[in-house]
Amino acid sequence: MATSRRVSRVSSLIKREVSQMLLQDIKDDRVGIGMVSVTDVDVSGDLQHAKIFVSIYGTDEVRAETMAGLKAATGYVRSEIGRRVQLRRTPEIVFLEDRSLERGTHMITLLNQLAENRQNNPILDDEDIAEEADQEETDQVEV
Repeated sequence: MATSRRVSRVSSLIKREVSQMLLQDIKDDRVGIGMVSVTDVDVSGDLQHAKIFVSIYGTDEVRAETMAGLKAATGYVRSEIGRRVQLRRTPEIVFLEDRSLERGTHMITLLNQLAENRQNNPILDDEDIAEEADQEETDQVEV
């Protein structure tokens, strides 16, 4: 079992090398369609498995095609990791799509809309808010 510091170092090395491969070495056209970036690499404690999280910018079709290209390039990526990062055994690699940036952008948009709505509407006092909540509850019960 490797120490957490070693796992962290191996994870950052794999992240750096895979990012470099995405920029220069992977020749599959499907990978180049969407903007791909490595957001995180999760390496198991025994250094046998690595989950590579990628963020893909584009439509759903572009994302699906890019993921297919990455899955096809998994063998090449694993062999290159084995050559570039000196480990006793090269970890099994799995590419996973990371949609956290997309969810974060959506949340920021919702918060901005909420702030805009509050600026456009007059400020309600606590009694008005309570009356609106009661009205919404009765509307839901009637339906």
